Amino acid sequence: MPITDDLSIQQNLVDGAVATLIFAHGAGANMDSAFMTEFTQLLNEREINVIRFNFPYMQQRLIDGKRRPPGKMDVLKESYIERIKQYSAELPLFIGGKSMGSRVAAMVAGEEKVNGVVCIGYPFHPQKKPEKLRLEPLQEADKPVVIVQGDRDPLGNKADILDYDLANNITVHFVEDGDHDLKPRVKSGFTHFQHKITAANVIKAFIKEQS
Repeated sequence: MPITDDLSIQQNLVDGAVATLIFAHGAGANMDSAFMTEFTQLLNEREINVIRFNFPYMQQRLIDGKRRPPGKMDVLKESYIERIKQYSAELPLFIGGKSMGSRVAAMVAGEEKVNGVVCIGYPFHPQKKPEKLRLEPLQEADKPVVIVQGDRDPLGNKADILDYDLANNITVHFVEDGDHDLKPRVKSGFTHFQHKITAANVIKAFIKEQS
């Protein structure tokens, strides 16, 4: 439950937690989106505290109802760093996010409190522009990074990623037939919820290993 007056932050805490994850939303959906809410619950069930927050542009959108693009990357990074600085608990801290949120997290991984980075659907490149790679944040991250990626993600599919020269501190776990939201097609035999559970289990194992 929230333990702050800041309406742009939501803290979901559990008894016996082993770590805390600051979990940032993607470009088009806020911290209370169905994906963010359901995934937070799955992480809570795995003894991980979750702190969600809205980037400033998204919080302003909620206030006035006007759609607007994400702010400049420097503003997004500053917002994430502020959340990290606010963290004062003794539990190990991890940072990450969904899509754009994971990219910003990778960029601020050098903050002293951070033990590792969690990425769900990392945007390796813009859609239909595979030549415009966004590997630099991952390559420069000096902490362990785990990425859970749908193997047909249009922002970085399995075939493409296996050709990238990723650093040794980066681990990528692919979910079969998953898209950018990890959602598989019906014919795959998998369900979206199954892939979310897999992702939560991968993250729990990563956090235990790095704590």
